[in-house]
Amino acid sequence: MLRAIELARRGEGAVEPNPMVGAVLVDADLRYIAEGWHQRFGGPHAEIHALACAGERARGATLFVTLEPCAHHGKTPPCADAVIQAGVARVVVGSLDPFPQVDGRGIAKLRAAGIPVETGLLDDEVQRLNAPFRKLVQTGLPWVHAKWAMTLDGRIASRTGESKWISNPKSRKLTHALRGRMDGILVGIGTALADDPLLTARPPGPRTALRIVVDSLARLPVDSQLVRTACESPVLVATTINAPADRRSALEQAGVEVLTLQATKPFHQVGGPFATSPQVDLRELLLELGRRRLTNLFCEGGGSLLGGLHDANLLDELHVFVAPKLLGGAGALSPILGTGRSAPPVHSSLIDLKIESLDQDVYIHGRVRP
Repeated sequence: MLRAIELARRGEGAVEPNPMVGAVLVDADLRYIAEGWHQRFGGPHAEIHALACAGERARGATLFVTLEPCAHHGKTPPCADAVIQAGVARVVVGSLDPFPQVDGRGIAKLRAAGIPVETGLLDDEVQRLNAPFRKLVQTGLPWVHAKWAMTLDGRIASRTGESKWISNPKSRKLTHALRGRMDGILVGIGTALADDPLLTARPPGPRTALRIVVDSLARLPVDSQLVRTACESPVLVATTINAPADRRSALEQAGVEVLTLQATKPFHQVGGPFATSPQVDLRELLLELGRRRLTNLFCEGGGSLLGGLHDANLLDELHVFVAPKLLGGAGALSPILGTGRSAPPVHSSLIDLKIESLDQDVYIHGRVRP
């Protein structure tokens, strides 16, 4: 099963909104026969690849698979049927599939055909592997990754708004690799105005992310890099009914999709004339992205947007790059604003914590504790 999990990870970024799945076939003495993984969305599933590689050797074999074989006709025929037809003698499943059209039906079909099925082997590891898929299926919300680069004193930009470059080239290379496997990249209008970013993966990864700007008053300039490249890579501006109609229309005419959502009460921002303006309802935005089957959403700030997501308990995973630099200054920007907590949490805010050195930067990665 550990090998099947390792294989499954090879599909990361290529299979979403489907889950990552790996499969291994062994004989009665647990000797290797064949293996496979789900390689791309719409393509054959892991079990099908493994069975094809095994051929007649699959008859009488044991199949280890990270996720319950499907039992319905989707983009491909049911894997449970293929397992039965191949003559597999036993199946060991890591975790049940929460997708409503599967959800135990695959296992029931195998057992009805007389195939013994064991479930739950390394279930925790398999559930962590497909946490974004499970969240989308069970809640309708995408898995939200938050990323920022900060100095030793916890600043993401100086008092003048300068942030290039806090992190080093190695950290930025990893950021681009992360972008390349995301379904959407999210920033607030403050970041869009200050940095005029492209929000693309360079070099391109397996996915082309929808670039999303949370912009309650539709202030994104039509001559920004995002708008000028909307025909090359899609851009969505999430705004509110408070946004002037002419601004919304100008963005649409430039090829940007404008999504008008309900406004909610303002969350804390750092001064300026728009600090108290109504804001986009972030949960409604994420629900809409979930309806579009976006599985992994990469939020790159700024502090007001990250603070709003944090206050609403919408952050799932953090990617933080800490550079050995100092900025100082009361007006320098922090990564997470919003209302925040009234006291430090008793336990670490992250689980599955990993810390890595990237030249002199430190990369801190983990999942937000539920």
